[in-house]
Amino acid sequence: MANTKPKKGMTIDVQPLKTKKEVNDLIEALGMSQNGLRDQLLFKIGVTTGLRCGDLVALTVEQVKGKSNFKIQEDKTEKGRTVYLNNVMADIADYIETLPESIVYLFPSRKGDSHISTTQAYRIITKAGDMIGNQSIGTHTMRKTFGYIYYQETKDVATLMRIFNHSSQRITLDYIGMTDKTIEESIKSISFF
Repeated sequence: MANTKPKKGMTIDVQPLKTKKEVNDLIEALGMSQNGLRDQLLFKIGVTTGLRCGDLVALTVEQVKGKSNFKIQEDKTEKGRTVYLNNVMADIADYIETLPESIVYLFPSRKGDSHISTTQAYRIITKAGDMIGNQSIGTHTMRKTFGYIYYQETKDVATLMRIFNHSSQRITLDYIGMTDKTIEESIKSISFF
């Protein structure tokens, strides 16, 4: 897909970030916003847990404060899952220190007592993507990046499929961007003789 913004009503082909440089560039861009610390943490938790955006924005301070993991019932699938926070515990602790004690949601909205919406999360992520020149970034980028990196590090599609609550390995591989081109490149990189 071309690197152009979609017209209203069109969707973009959201892709995972495939290198640590891409991930860190986006984190840096997110830090430049008015709510930089919040926006960076939103992305970091999304990338390290693979949670869907709706579940991510609805996290409460109580769910994550001082915890290395917690259980959640995913909104879309209504299935239970354990979420592991080991990689972002320090970031969460630092961020929570900046919040007033009365705040319930980890990602509070500036309007009212609720959390930011998935639409607002999308605006935050896509704006940062624009800043780094990548127009194939959306809220699913966080989940897809988690899956892509997890798969590249472990090659364990069965566990990833279970984490994502997908019904087949093919769905999982397609979701994280394991295209025929990627498969061809990986086969070409192997020396058989």
